[in-house]
This record gives sequence, structure tokens and C-alpha cells, in this order.
Amino acid sequence: MVKGAAALERRLAKLVPEAIENRVRQAVEAAAEQVVTDMKALAPVLHDADPRRRPGALRDSIGWTWGSAPKGATVVAESSTGDRGLKITIYAGNSEAFYARFVEFGTQKMTARPFFFTAYRGNRRRIRSNITRALNKAIRENLK
Repeated sequence: MVKGAAALERRLAKLVPEAIENRVRQAVEAAAEQVVTDMKALAPVLHDADPRRRPGALRDSIGWTWGSAPKGATVVAESSTGDRGLKITIYAGNSEAFYARFVEFGTQKMTARPFFFTAYRGNRRRIRSNITRALNKAIRENLK
């Protein structure tokens, strides 16, 4: 048996999961910020004078959070890591901008003006690449 193998195994069992979680958390936060920024840029803004709606309400309702979405929000993307308890949620809509899903998918009388899935699909490869890179970097740093 290799001398010190048990000590190395204990060290890796403790350090690597924490380091990986921290790196992946940072990468996921950066990815969520990018998706939210793109969603806000794509979200349509009401320009007509309508006393029932505030211009930019839909755009302003878009965001992300660790855990569950705020009350009244429409959850369109959600990801969790299982037993570690990390869960990130990207959402749009609230009590003021309740119509987020109608804008995204359209209705019988209104064509869809997608902003949510379009932003996610545009960033999907980059997100996966950045998370994989962060994961590999954390492992390399902790094996030194």
C-alpha cells in the first residue's frame, strides 16, 4: 500500500467537495446573471400609455435566486444539485407582471414574443463549459 494514501483520501473527502461547491456556485451565479441580463434585453417593454400597466414591469420582474422563486413568480428554469441542497431558480413575473408566461408562449389572440427560453438556449453551451471548467480547476487546485 502507498504510504500516506489514507491521509490523502481523508483530505480529498473533506476539501474537494467544499472547493468544488464554491467554484461551481460562483460559476452558476455568473451564468444566472448572464441569462437574466440577456432575458431583460429581450423582454418586450410596453411603450403605449396604459394606466393598468407600468412600462418595464415584465423586464423588472426577471431575476434569479438560490432556493425557490418569490411568491407570484413564474418559474421557467430551475436546477438543483440533489443532496447538497443547492438550488438555483431563474424566474419572470410577479403580481404586477403576471402575464410573463403569456408573453413567452403567446395566447390564442396574441403571438408569442419569447424572451426566456431564447436567452437560456443562447447561453446553454457557455454555461456548461464554464461550470465544467470551474469544476476541473477546483479539483486541480486541491490536488496540489
